[in-house]
Amino acid sequence: MPFLSNARIQLLIAVGALLLFIPGLGAVHLFDWDEINFAEIAREMVVSGDWSRPTMGFEPFHEKPPLFIWMQAVCMSIFGIGEFAARLPNALCGALTLVILFRIGSRERDPLFGLLWVLAYVGSILPHLYFRSGIIDPWFNLFIFLGLYAFIRSVRERSWQQATLSGAMLGLAVMTKGPAAIIIVGLAVCTYWALQRFKIFFSWAHVSWMLLAMFFVIALWFGVDLVRHGPDFTVAFFERQVALFTEEDAGHGGFFGYHFVVLLTGCFPASLFALQELLKPTKEEGDRRTFRTWMLILFWVVLILFSIVSTKIVHYSSLCYFPLTYLAALQLERIWKKREGFGWTRFGLGILGNIVAVVVIALPFAAMHVDRFKPLFAADPFALGNLDADVYWTGLEATAGVVLFAALLIAHFLHGKHKFRESLLVSFGGVVLFIWGALYFFVNRIEGYSQRAAVEFFETHQGERCYLLTKNYKSYVPEFYGQVRAPQPNEEVLLRGRIDRPMYLSCKITAVEEVYALGTFVELYRKNGFVFFRRETLAP
Repeated sequence: MPFLSNARIQLLIAVGALLLFIPGLGAVHLFDWDEINFAEIAREMVVSGDWSRPTMGFEPFHEKPPLFIWMQAVCMSIFGIGEFAARLPNALCGALTLVILFRIGSRERDPLFGLLWVLAYVGSILPHLYFRSGIIDPWFNLFIFLGLYAFIRSVRERSWQQATLSGAMLGLAVMTKGPAAIIIVGLAVCTYWALQRFKIFFSWAHVSWMLLAMFFVIALWFGVDLVRHGPDFTVAFFERQVALFTEEDAGHGGFFGYHFVVLLTGCFPASLFALQELLKPTKEEGDRRTFRTWMLILFWVVLILFSIVSTKIVHYSSLCYFPLTYLAALQLERIWKKREGFGWTRFGLGILGNIVAVVVIALPFAAMHVDRFKPLFAADPFALGNLDADVYWTGLEATAGVVLFAALLIAHFLHGKHKFRESLLVSFGGVVLFIWGALYFFVNRIEGYSQRAAVEFFETHQGERCYLLTKNYKSYVPEFYGQVRAPQPNEEVLLRGRIDRPMYLSCKITAVEEVYALGTFVELYRKNGFVFFRRETLAP
């Protein structure tokens, strides 16, 4: 794009990103747990008018600091409480992230590389999808990456300004999700230091200033909260962070290679080009070689750290998206500039991509004959109930998989005609179209199986003077979709004690006998594996 200035390219990237990420944000209910959890905290800030600390059920919530929640609360104040406002901060983060990748890529190499890095990021499945979600990680990862990049520049340029920026970004990362940001960057710096045989490559004065800036930003809220409310939040928050690193959380376990598989499949197709770069590194010199080393260190630190951590959740390794797509972009640059073939990735794209395409094509037809699969779930009554959901499939949903298959086929033939640049664009562009198709055809239907019955039940009681509760499964649906507006009595009182208004309860079908044993509930109806009750016992 030689006829466009860098400023105009950045504007086009931002506008294009917003057009990709904003449409349809409010089309599907938020998903338990994380999306609804964060949105509910933001809703309670808006309802109560108290933005000073996170609450859940209008009681102090010690698991997350408030920065991302404030973003959601601002959006809810402007656009109203709902799915759109809850997800909008990440759509904006997506536009900002792609612009930043272009800027960093242009600085470290050239504008073409910046564009290829953007292409690798936005044209890969999970990196794209996360900007259409309502979870914390896109902003958390961006702040960490900017903090590390500013540190790299502060070392290279001996810059006090970059040292300050590095500390500020890491402080914002801690304010977004927690001290894992400090651990990750600290491990990356220590690893680089070890590779330098512990030769001091930084200025202690700059590092001290960076840490001072970081603690200043953190103290803007943690310090104020400590003075106003005492150490309760800070102590409980750090205990929770330790537990996440050392204990399996709520069934979120997995094998050691869990995140290797997530990145390989979830970051398709960039993951295959990144793997190619790992196996056959691009030869670099000077600052380019140094920056590539930093990206490798960041990738392996995050991947190994969260492979060791007991809790295994897909987005825990999402910080890897930055270095992974950088490594992929190195291979894309080779292909683009030298007009060389993909190498073995040409066939890797076909194999892995067509596996994904075939699964997506087959899924709607399998869903149209869901009764045939019920014997596979005979041991799980709740899953069987989920499959009874009234979800309508036409077969057109396979279009998303067909688009991916067609794009990969076209890319393959273009490669065969030595049109390598066009093949790249079709490969990544086809994945973008595939993501859009999958979101349009599948997400709403998946939500129909997994949680919609419970969401609709609690939605019907919005505005009613009542209590809402789930039993034997954790959910934030009652609070957000029931629009609870004040603290409720504890669970023991709601289940057995005297109450001054009706109480509605949801449980999974596997816990229905426990609810009947309480002797205080009347069943209303059952739907999709959930059973819904009303408690009739009221205070005089």
